[in-house]
Amino acid sequence: MEKHIREAIRIIRQNDRGTYTVPTHRLYPYQWNWDSGFTALGLWQYDRNRAWLELSQLLESQWEDGMVPHIVFRKLDPDYFPGPLIWQTNTEPPSSGHSQPPVLSSVVFELVRRGDEFDLNKGRELFSRLIRYHRWFVKARDPQQRGVLGIIHPWESGRDNCPDWDIGMKNVVVPDDLVSYQRRDTAHVDSEQRPTESQYERFLAILQYGRRAKWNHQLIYEQGPFLMADPGVQFVFIRATRDLLQLAKCFGYEEYYEEIQSWISRFSEGSNWLWNEEAGGFCARDLRTDIFSDAITNASMLCFYAGVGSPSQNTRTLNHAHRILDSCKFGMPSWDPAHSKFEPRRYWRGPVWAIMNYMIAKGLSESNEESLAARIRGDTIHLIENYGMAEYFDPTTGAALGGMDFSWTAAMYLEFAHKRVRDALGDSKRA
Repeated sequence: MEKHIREAIRIIRQNDRGTYTVPTHRLYPYQWNWDSGFTALGLWQYDRNRAWLELSQLLESQWEDGMVPHIVFRKLDPDYFPGPLIWQTNTEPPSSGHSQPPVLSSVVFELVRRGDEFDLNKGRELFSRLIRYHRWFVKARDPQQRGVLGIIHPWESGRDNCPDWDIGMKNVVVPDDLVSYQRRDTAHVDSEQRPTESQYERFLAILQYGRRAKWNHQLIYEQGPFLMADPGVQFVFIRATRDLLQLAKCFGYEEYYEEIQSWISRFSEGSNWLWNEEAGGFCARDLRTDIFSDAITNASMLCFYAGVGSPSQNTRTLNHAHRILDSCKFGMPSWDPAHSKFEPRRYWRGPVWAIMNYMIAKGLSESNEESLAARIRGDTIHLIENYGMAEYFDPTTGAALGGMDFSWTAAMYLEFAHKRVRDALGDSKRA
């Protein structure tokens, strides 16, 4: 295991750009929101200062309204499309126009929880930005106060081309004047592992609408071409809000307790709208038409991470987890292998992702489902040690897919092996 620890650290250092970490060379040459969050967890294992710098630099890109964008364009790189000239957000630094699953408060709390006075002070410095970020989600993504977060673009879910979004995407009209483009992703990764051309055009059509709306999020929510509720974003937000409350308690910020608790209650109750009785699980749902996705995904499994669901709902979800894990060689696949839309090699339509496994295993462990959690942790470690630190993996063969030498996969390996990291490097290395 020690050689893999060294390799994980090498990969993260290789992708380090001084004040931020790119996910991987060429394919993703900028700073991504939840990538930086998960990467900071790995960084902290051997360089605490650098971990906190990763988070603070990301939060410095926060918009005036509180949003933390999903991509921060630190410099122009022709290897990536769509870049800042396409997004046209007119921000400094340049960024994309929407957000991503809000893992940051959970990351900060985890570092504060496991750290010392140094980490406590670093977390305190970021608290005001974190609560502004949560307020933005509450206001911009649930303006009707239903307790259900909407996403205005599949990219905002982090699960870009998951079949969940096919429901909303089929109603997206590709305009005749769609921005001209040349895909860069398929120059680095086999096209069978990436979104299709039809999906990509619709991604750009939604982006173009946002640009023409001058990134007015109220207008985009009300009239935009795509609006769906995502159990992934919903559950990550609830967990992050619970962790934000713990941070407030660590810092003695009593004036925030009631506000934060109200969000936890509102969105926990609202999650029932995502329960698909017919499918027997929490599923994505179109906010324009109320139509449900009909499949169980790795995002469905995050109900345990969020602490959401009745005993009956949790039991049915656990039954799905056992069934799905028994049906594939490695878990947890991003889409149910029993479903007709399952594609084991195409991005979020089937493959296994280490960061999702981290959250799922954490939630299961906290719910006293340690055997399932151990299975998922074990699968993740096995995939990485035997197939490399890839972006994602084929659940049927284990094959490494997507970008290679991937920062958050390396970081998750360090997370799963954190006790061995301390043994290998010693606590002094983390100072």
